[in-house]
Amino acid sequence: MITLSQLTEFLGWASIINIAILTLVTLSLMLMREKVSSIHSKMFGVKKEDLSQIYFNYLANYKALTTIFFIAPYFSLKIMAI
Repeated sequence: MITLSQLTEFLGWASIINIAILTLVTLSLMLMREKVSSIHSKMFGVKKEDLSQIYFNYLANYKALTTIFFIAPYFSLKIMAI
């Protein structure tokens, strides 16, 4: 059985990992937009003009899901421990 302290630690590390991934992907898209867009356009047959909106939606969804499923529960458990 998992304890509340183990669950809190798990959610904390999962939050850090997800924030790092989000930061890495965001920086990659900002710094290498042309190269990444070219690759994705050829791989998936999507127009380069549409990729900006797709990238924005992806980042927004990833951030929302990370906040809902990892960060908010982590802070809730930390508050409960006080």
